[in-house]
Amino acid sequence: MSAQNRALMRQAASLHQQGRRMEAIGIFRRVLAEQPESTEGWYELGYLLKAEAQYEDALEAYGQALARGIRRPEEVHLNRAVIYSDHLRRDEDAERELMAALAIDPGYLPAQLNLGNLREERGDRTAALACYDKILADAPRPGDPHQELRFEALARSANLRPPTSVDDPMLARLREAAATPCSHTVRINLYFALGHAYDRLKAYDLAFDAFAKGNRWLLRQSGRAYDRARSEQLTEALIKTFAIAEPAPPAKPAVAAAVAEPLFVCGLFRSGSTLIEQVLAAHSQVTAGGELNYLRRLALGPLAPFPQSMAIVDPARDAALADGYRQHLAQVFPEGSANSAFITDKRPDNFVLIGLIKRLFPAAKIIHTVRNPLDNGLSVFLQHLNLRVVDYSADLADIGHYYGQYRRLMAHWQALYPDSIFEFDYDGFVADPKAALPPLFDFLGLPWEEQCLQFYRLDNTVKTASLWQVRQPLHGNASGRWRNYDTHLLPLRQALRAAGVTDVG
Repeated sequence: MSAQNRALMRQAASLHQQGRRMEAIGIFRRVLAEQPESTEGWYELGYLLKAEAQYEDALEAYGQALARGIRRPEEVHLNRAVIYSDHLRRDEDAERELMAALAIDPGYLPAQLNLGNLREERGDRTAALACYDKILADAPRPGDPHQELRFEALARSANLRPPTSVDDPMLARLREAAATPCSHTVRINLYFALGHAYDRLKAYDLAFDAFAKGNRWLLRQSGRAYDRARSEQLTEALIKTFAIAEPAPPAKPAVAAAVAEPLFVCGLFRSGSTLIEQVLAAHSQVTAGGELNYLRRLALGPLAPFPQSMAIVDPARDAALADGYRQHLAQVFPEGSANSAFITDKRPDNFVLIGLIKRLFPAAKIIHTVRNPLDNGLSVFLQHLNLRVVDYSADLADIGHYYGQYRRLMAHWQALYPDSIFEFDYDGFVADPKAALPPLFDFLGLPWEEQCLQFYRLDNTVKTASLWQVRQPLHGNASGRWRNYDTHLLPLRQALRAAGVTDVG
């Protein structure tokens, strides 16, 4: 490589570190046009394109790196698998890439772990466990470069093959691993796996202790606390910016010929949104889209600072953004886009963006999932959630405070758009599903289909923490679960009441 191009590559790397990815992409493309044999250049370009959500171009760049003989090609196949699985929802292509990585290096444990995770998401418990068992075949030892991957496989195995008694050796293995020096992320996963294992055994005090330790490590990892004042300011800004309802569009049929409409399912995390999406996915006219990040990227990118950027209505901008969203749905779900009435967008915290949703899609229908506040808050605390997304989840008092802001904002949206938001009660649904579903289908303009009651039989991919719960017939075990942990929930109760939430059990 020429000295000039080496200098350009260093410049691109510096721009990348500064977060100026598009400029770095431009430089990599210039260098690679002159020296296409640079496999590392193609690799870096693929990484940057993925970060910019240019997934097809990223796959092409990684493909060029493979075709030109990059060292450690198994890593490139793994990166391609992540794009196919997480961003393009092409699971068969993802599995092909992972198998290619393992064909190159059967001992490449990151690919084995991802393959197990992919098979979990597809509902194949036996195949997932087989992947994790391969990783665990050799016990961790001092200096083992794969120790953390083995700990991760241990945590996942415990969730799929839970201990049967408090004396089960698996519990001791989890405790020992969590006490071993390892990354925050792995330690957190071990504590949450330990908590879920104790919870299944009804050892609730031990379970809560494990969950509390996991959440304390989460806070250490993030290095920042939930900002209550900032949360209140955002709620106030949203209410002020979206103070009046958008003009209603002309009436039209709920099912538009050959064009799927986006259907938004939102609410607080752990409020039942995955369950209702799975029920809807069993309907012949609904395609499950899962948790899509498209609207969030708009708010953080072209619409930043949000919501201030929405103070002035810009029909041309909004039409272009809506068109881009529809194109994204058509790209990721081509069959559903052509043959379904709806494609669901089930990112729970899209409730923050309902004003944006109604600005872009005035006819949009929104399903708001609700649940007993104590159960909902507890479930958030008992789940390893990303604090960069759910920054309130690691502290019971913070959860209660955020719940109050969520309730306030939803009351505003429901006042603005009473005919567009359907409140779906999780607890009522699990108690009597046959009575709960027909009003929802009427709201959507969809005919009743009996198979929706057998949603747990679907052979589909589920990419949320509820992936195994929604593959089981309905039961009421999660309703009233807070009673098992009542002695630990005073901070949550006090914060909810301080926020004006009175229906706390």
